[in-house]
Amino acid sequence: MCGIVGFVSDKKIKVSDLILGLKKLEYRGYDSSGIAYNCDNKIKYIKKTGRISELEKVALDHNLLEEPFYCGIAHTRWATHGMVSEQNSHPHMDCKEQFAVIHNGIIENFQELKNQLEDRGHVFKSQTDSEVIVHLIEENFKKDLLQAVLATLNLLKGTYAIAVMHKDSPNEIIAARKGSPLVVSNIEGISMLASDVTPLLKYSKDMLFLNDGEVAVLTPNKYYIYDLEGKPIHRNPTKIFWDESLAEKSGYPHFMLKEIFEQPHSLKSALVGRLVNGEPQIQEIKYLYDFVKNKMNKIYVVACGTSYHAGVATKYFVNKYSNIDFEIEVASEFRYMNPQVDDRTLVLAISQSGETIDTLEGVRIAKNKGAFVLAISNVVGSTISRESDAVLYMNTGPEIGVAATKTYTAQIALLYTLASQIIYWKYGKNNEIEKVLKEIEKVPKIYEELLNNTNGHMMELVKKYKNFKDMMYIGRNFGYPAAMEGALKLKEISYINAIAYQAGELKHGPIALLDENFPVFAIVPFGGLRDKMISNIMEVKARGAKVIVLVSKEDTQTKKIADDFIDVPIVSEPLLPLIVAPLTQLFAYYIAIEKHLDPDKPRNLAKSVTVE
Repeated sequence: MCGIVGFVSDKKIKVSDLILGLKKLEYRGYDSSGIAYNCDNKIKYIKKTGRISELEKVALDHNLLEEPFYCGIAHTRWATHGMVSEQNSHPHMDCKEQFAVIHNGIIENFQELKNQLEDRGHVFKSQTDSEVIVHLIEENFKKDLLQAVLATLNLLKGTYAIAVMHKDSPNEIIAARKGSPLVVSNIEGISMLASDVTPLLKYSKDMLFLNDGEVAVLTPNKYYIYDLEGKPIHRNPTKIFWDESLAEKSGYPHFMLKEIFEQPHSLKSALVGRLVNGEPQIQEIKYLYDFVKNKMNKIYVVACGTSYHAGVATKYFVNKYSNIDFEIEVASEFRYMNPQVDDRTLVLAISQSGETIDTLEGVRIAKNKGAFVLAISNVVGSTISRESDAVLYMNTGPEIGVAATKTYTAQIALLYTLASQIIYWKYGKNNEIEKVLKEIEKVPKIYEELLNNTNGHMMELVKKYKNFKDMMYIGRNFGYPAAMEGALKLKEISYINAIAYQAGELKHGPIALLDENFPVFAIVPFGGLRDKMISNIMEVKARGAKVIVLVSKEDTQTKKIADDFIDVPIVSEPLLPLIVAPLTQLFAYYIAIEKHLDPDKPRNLAKSVTVE
């Protein structure tokens, strides 16, 4: 959530460069944006609610897009404290407009600090928690911007990623982080910072990810890193290997559609060298053999949203093929309970961005209890990957659309492969698992056929169901996480009230909702629970609800009792969540398009959830 971009250079930068940087962060979710830049020792700023294009229009109308400067910062805000308004947008200025600050995160003691500052004569212009930062810097400034920032940070409680400018320091930006991501880079007379690498890749591939409690001083020729006491820190940057072009739309109308169609390739990338001829060969975790074989007695998954659904599918997989104790909890609950983990527990922290604050706090709790934490993330250098004991990167390339698509399927495939390796170490090779793994290797080809042959029939269904306000997704066993993810995609980008239930739970309450205005999307398994699922579909039909079944092409019996159907190829039952995912993703995408909604930027949501 929220985005930060900043440049300080010995060459002139333009306002349009800051705005372009912000556009690279639109996927993070925001409701307003703003920029500030140092022009002849005076800080100029523009703030605007709505899309970045509205900010760009203001700059264009005032002939500012080409205005040059040497030092500037930019921000997209996702409202937490205070309504969406220009006053509450960032950057925030001090009383004399000598300093500009942008901030991601939440300052928990802001009200106490604000009361003190107002008592001392400071005048606030916003209702945000962030504005206290710039007034504190104003008070603490004694001709040394770094020392003023350090003194201020030591007064703050909560989380932050900040960037600070001073009108009399046109060659300097101060940045700091605690709990909210920040990355810095330098090349050829320009230093840069951003919330993630995407806005910086056009300039450099060498990135330094700030850790909690670190402060960066950016100058045109170099950046310097310090701790909160002002002691220097020396650390080498990380090389980023994917190219900026991978974050472009490549001719697709939306990032989400592009990323859905990238899944044949992204799945191969996630598994290359890790699943070879049906054999799990994850080199990154080989040193865990002794721990798994001789000590581990539990696996515990900590995740949120789509990543949680991938974890649920993995729980069913592990339970089907082993006796390993496997628990899973949403991270926002895990961090406030007393989770039963210890030094014999393997905790899997799943997070696409690697910055999800609830999952990050879960990692810290698990490590404090002695557990071994293995992160599964898509972002190299992310906080969760750095704070975990080990990490498996998904290697799917950047995912820009807010609603997860290709990272979800990569997570399932990688988690199944990881689980298989653990089961093999614990119990020996399993022929049933080997069959499933060999099928996973064929999924990219299956995806190509599904994605190239589904759109016509899919659009017929979309036109038929787009105007319903409610929809229920049901499934059993491996069909249940598939139902949860399908419902999440639909509600995220179409705003239809889509809910998911285990099909056997219908009669325990949810069936009361069903009538002719509440259609049901039923995911029908290929195995022994198919007949049970048919019974559930009959229960739904008896209440007058329309039913779409996602079912194998050969299952004519189920198709006859349904109102509509989508064909899927027959695979081993554990692969059901993997096989149906592109179809439920497309269903949600096209409904959003028919309703004239932007699937890349769903309201109120963010790609990286860095506030609690």
